[in-house]
Amino acid sequence: MSDLKQVPEFKNANEEAAFWDEHDSSEYIDWSKADKTIFPNLKTSTESISLRLPSALLARIKELANEKDVPYQSLMKVYLSNQVQRELKPSHHKP
Repeated sequence: MSDLKQVPEFKNANEEAAFWDEHDSSEYIDWSKADKTIFPNLKTSTESISLRLPSALLARIKELANEKDVPYQSLMKVYLSNQVQRELKPSHHKP
């Protein structure tokens, strides 16, 4: 990309953040030349919730988790995540 704009100099991080909130970085940076970076220790933010489940359902979940040798709450997160992905995935069968 040859027509890139020059990134201005900023007085502080707040000024820089305000600038990037209003501007498209692809007009200033050739992202095709960027190196891929992996952040192995980056953790997603989580939020604690309270969830009431029927005792029998919770017992079955704990049983499955025990069979898989994983914490039951971790197994629940995987199951929820998989189902949400399936539900949100665009269906090609819809009229």
